[in-house]
Amino acid sequence: MSSFLAATTAGSIGVFAGRAAIALALGALVGLERQWRQRMAGLRTNALVALGAALFELLAVQLTAIQGVDPTRIAAYVVSGIGFLGAGVILRDGISVRGINTAATIWCSAAVGVLAGAGYIIQAIGGAVLVVAAHLLLRPVARRIDKMPAGSETELETLYRFRAICRSADEAHIRALAVQALTRDDFLLRAVRSEDLDGGGGLVEVTAELQRYGRDDVALEAAVSRLSLEPSVSAVTWNVVETTAPLAAADE
Repeated sequence: MSSFLAATTAGSIGVFAGRAAIALALGALVGLERQWRQRMAGLRTNALVALGAALFELLAVQLTAIQGVDPTRIAAYVVSGIGFLGAGVILRDGISVRGINTAATIWCSAAVGVLAGAGYIIQAIGGAVLVVAAHLLLRPVARRIDKMPAGSETELETLYRFRAICRSADEAHIRALAVQALTRDDFLLRAVRSEDLDGGGGLVEVTAELQRYGRDDVALEAAVSRLSLEPSVSAVTWNVVETTAPLAAADE
């Protein structure tokens, strides 16, 4: 019988299984919130990540008792391996990056697993609770901050497109009103153009593109609403064309 098998007593097997089970349960706790919100890495992924990290750390604990191996070395390799796994869930979507929050959650699940595998059960439970709390409590805070108007110091830029349909005889008047109304509230006018609608009828579509640091849909809606009160305007619409920022990270 090898020295490794000889050192594996019934008590050590129980500790091994218990720590692994705790890691699996805590990873499932973190993944439950992710699964509920239908994210890429859900219940099974986080549970398996935590279990795998715990198993590697348990191996380090076993080798420490037999051969005196430093358990922190294997923990360091676990962190590196989880980095590659997290990179796999990060997706580039045009100018935006999606999945960073999911990758961070996987990283945290691995940390919880390492803690459980090393025998720090209370710390592992506390870590898992904090990860879930971060998702549940910080999400509404982040969304509220995103809705707040941003100043020129922000890196985020939003491009809006405005359309108004009016009578051909009132085109010049509506263009002037659009420029006056839409250039308020820190909106930067990039282009204005008019186009006759197919089918005749004497209708013209006035289109304007606006740029703004940050995003303030309420201010734009207020400006558009003023234009919609003009008797010659039959339809008014606006939409966000794109939101740009250096590697803008979507909240996953």
